[in-house]
Amino acid sequence: MRSLISTAFVSLDGVVEAPGGEPGYRNSGWTFKDMEFVPEAFEIKGREQQEAAAMMMGRVSYEAFSPVWPDMADFADYKPMPKYVVSTTLTEDDLVSGWGETTILRSLDDVAALKETEGGPIIVHGSATLNRSLSDAGLIDRYHLLVFPLLLGAGKRLFSDTDKDAQKLKLVEHAAYSNGLQMKVFDVVH
Repeated sequence: MRSLISTAFVSLDGVVEAPGGEPGYRNSGWTFKDMEFVPEAFEIKGREQQEAAAMMMGRVSYEAFSPVWPDMADFADYKPMPKYVVSTTLTEDDLVSGWGETTILRSLDDVAALKETEGGPIIVHGSATLNRSLSDAGLIDRYHLLVFPLLLGAGKRLFSDTDKDAQKLKLVEHAAYSNGLQMKVFDVVH
């Protein structure tokens, strides 16, 4: 069985929207505005590329990442990696070439079936809506969070506000950095 790892830049109040400067959000680019860059805080991002066997995202994140990430040196290890896009509307014609094998999954049942296959961990990037759905369905096994010392108020959240039973997490790795950033790795207790 494959594990599903959600990785996110998240504000202290749970916002994950537009961390890198994507248009349309009031606080777009919040990960680098007035934030001292501390390289060791981002070590986990390189480790994720080495440890993941595949990448998953929702349609909106795929459409944002696919024109840019294939040619970025920072994400070179993701280029040949199999990709899975969870979408009910994306078509094969919408997929970019030159970014590795990409498979469209149409439902959370397809994601659950993929988890039952052989292979290494699947890392979920971006994809706020997909993350909430995966969490509500009990499909996420681990969270890699870089928590920024910011309160952003409005914006897409990483975690669902669905009324559900408590979901226990086990802290397995953590660090705090001089710029106030915190890295937290949680396993979901199933």
